[in-house]
Amino acid sequence: MNTDIDPENTVSTKAHILIVEDEPVTRAKLAAYLTADGFQVSEAADAKDMKAAVARALPDVVLLDINLPDESGLILARELRAKSSVGIILVTARQDETDRIVGLEIGADDYITKPFNPRELAVRVRNLQRRVAPSMAAERSATGIYSFAGWRLDCDARQLTSPGGEAVRLTRGEFDVLAALARNAGRALTRDQLLDLTQHDGEAVIDRTIDVLVGRLRRKIEADSRHPTIILTVHGVGYRLVGG
Repeated sequence: MNTDIDPENTVSTKAHILIVEDEPVTRAKLAAYLTADGFQVSEAADAKDMKAAVARALPDVVLLDINLPDESGLILARELRAKSSVGIILVTARQDETDRIVGLEIGADDYITKPFNPRELAVRVRNLQRRVAPSMAAERSATGIYSFAGWRLDCDARQLTSPGGEAVRLTRGEFDVLAALARNAGRALTRDQLLDLTQHDGEAVIDRTIDVLVGRLRRKIEADSRHPTIILTVHGVGYRLVGG
């Protein structure tokens, strides 16, 4: 598999969608549909799972069922909106307009009633993700927390957390390279740019060092370091992090 890519034909980073739905069959079908439509999808069966998922990696859009077994989706929507600009689509089987009005009043962006057409929902998700993308990028940058492929990088705490919630130890050089790529996710950075963004006073660093650090990072975060899907080589340029 060729990991070199054309910088003029790079794909956009995948939007991260969190599905909060207690009915497992519905959740699985929706996750499969959205994944096939090009989204990165996480799942939560209840409020507890949702809060843990959001703590690991802030999504771009949350599909939030109002009727959860442990907490009201309306309360969760209010809490999410108080903390973030994340897109919120409320999902319910109820036909009562009161829930819809209350949901929109507390900050939800959209509302859809079951049963729904998966294609229509995907369009709503994509349109909402595009609207919230600028504010979410600014929000992540301000907090120093970046999410990509289920990974979470906290630049203030200098901590990398795996999709499974485990802390992964990085050397200073590895962390600095990954942080530089995360801050510029979707953009190809040259080796010289990476050197400028990661070099410390008194250190003699050469561009070959970047290749070594990227290789070590790939062994830690890629499912197959020989066929990377997160840190891509951009032919004739350098490297690009695929995030979202």
